[in-house]
Amino acid sequence: MKKISVVVPCYNEEENIKDSYNLLKSIMNNLSNYDYELIFADNDSTDNSQKLLREIASQDNKFKVILNNRNFGPECNAVNALFAATGDAIMLVMADRQDPYELIPEFIKKWEENYKVVWGQKTSSKESWFMFKIRSLYYNIIKEFSAIRQYKHVIGYGLYDKSVIQNIKNLKAPNPILRNVIPDLGYKPYLIPYVQKTREKGKTSYNFYSYFDTAINSLISTSKVPMKIMIHAGLFFGFLSFLTGIVYLIYKIIFWNTFSAGIAPLVILVAFFASIQVFFLGIIGEYLLAVLDRVSFYKNVIEKERINF
Repeated sequence: MKKISVVVPCYNEEENIKDSYNLLKSIMNNLSNYDYELIFADNDSTDNSQKLLREIASQDNKFKVILNNRNFGPECNAVNALFAATGDAIMLVMADRQDPYELIPEFIKKWEENYKVVWGQKTSSKESWFMFKIRSLYYNIIKEFSAIRQYKHVIGYGLYDKSVIQNIKNLKAPNPILRNVIPDLGYKPYLIPYVQKTREKGKTSYNFYSYFDTAINSLISTSKVPMKIMIHAGLFFGFLSFLTGIVYLIYKIIFWNTFSAGIAPLVILVAFFASIQVFFLGIIGEYLLAVLDRVSFYKNVIEKERINF
């Protein structure tokens, strides 16, 4: 009998844990042809989540728990839990249930048709219209800059064959972003469209900085285009500043007694080019941080405890 692992990363989800568990339990029990395990990976929650997880684990040996030593970030937490799964296929869902659990049987069906990766793809969202448009812009930028095909409005929610997870594990990447790693490894996922629901309970731990940090990491991990833009922009603005200097010199020679450039153009030019330099130095810094992550010899996640493994 084939085994399905369902991985649920969570952080401060005390209002959702029991509902998520009950719904997943109901869905998996209806799939009588499969064995299963449920793995909830807690990223060092500060609410009542860990107590609830321990209580459920004491009553159900198919319910497994990973408790992290600290908050290692959502991507690392999810990937570490995927690595801990023992199923022939591993389903990744979120504890807030915005991405529908009810589609799990459909994901498994496509996996049985020999698709190694089956992803959910948001066609629309019941969250704010503005945020959905911002996300669309982000995906368009990643798609245009990346040398490898990227998929819009996928967040990693979906099903992965165990061989795919093993290949990701072999990469030993410090912070693998699933939606970027999968295309990089050459897998062509089957996409299942869905409408993202609003969060019913609790409050998301994601803020603007979290989204921005993820976006920058995705851009750096998928593309070298920003570095090339920096080189071309440096050449262009260098030529522009040289040309401006020549124009000012010619004007001064022709209108020696009447032309006075003043200090304002100089201040504007210096401020402009300084801002360009700071921006590009920030991009270089992000690439250097990515290199630092790759040469650092420590695990992605340090676990405090495993329960029912």
